[in-house]
Amino acid sequence: MDCGIITSKTVLLFLSLVFWAAGAGLAYVGSQVLSSYDTFENFIQNKYALIPAVVIIGISVVMFIVGLLGCCATMRESKVGLSFFFLIIMVMFAAEVAVLVLSFVYQGKINGNLEQSMSDVFAKYDGEDPETKTVDYLQTQLQCCGVRNYTSWFNTTWYQSHDSTVPVSCCKNISTQCTGRLDQLDLLNLEGCEAKLEHLLQDVLKYAMLVILGFAVIKFFGMLSVCVIACKSSRRRSGYQPLYA
Repeated sequence: MDCGIITSKTVLLFLSLVFWAAGAGLAYVGSQVLSSYDTFENFIQNKYALIPAVVIIGISVVMFIVGLLGCCATMRESKVGLSFFFLIIMVMFAAEVAVLVLSFVYQGKINGNLEQSMSDVFAKYDGEDPETKTVDYLQTQLQCCGVRNYTSWFNTTWYQSHDSTVPVSCCKNISTQCTGRLDQLDLLNLEGCEAKLEHLLQDVLKYAMLVILGFAVIKFFGMLSVCVIACKSSRRRSGYQPLYA
């Protein structure tokens, strides 16, 4: 067996292992993206933003199956198996490129969608309904107050009906004597939530895009390896060939 075959088989076997690891990694990334959107869904009107996450999870499931197929087809130098493996790699490569494009497109729309939707949710804050809990969770977790800053509360019903105070979730430490009064600014988070939430979503998308880009490069070399094995095998006698004969 020549070096080309050995190298190509090694690459494909490694790629099969990468498929299993990548499946786990992409499943984690996709779930994190969905979790981020699910947590702050009241602030995000464009549900198509979930498409990249759904595609990522779908790809991760297929990867576990494809990894097993690639390993078996490579060991046996099965033309049918390798052809099917190549086809799957090519389809997944195209899907990952599509996800990258969607991520780039949506990345530029986050800011425009957030401000209006967040303003609508904050305006409905009454301290009781489910959207209220989402606002409190957002302000507590991101250590922020209001849409742009704490003054965003001034035009809300809550502020006007609660003695000109902001919600307690704006406090830096809720366990302190902070009550949300504006004479306690040193106890309040003064930064707005819009910028922090946008930064969080941008970071999640960037991380997902880098992971997908890395896997796309690996699949490109995998397709080249399949071509090498197919070309070399066609010049030899047909039949089973051991991995390192």
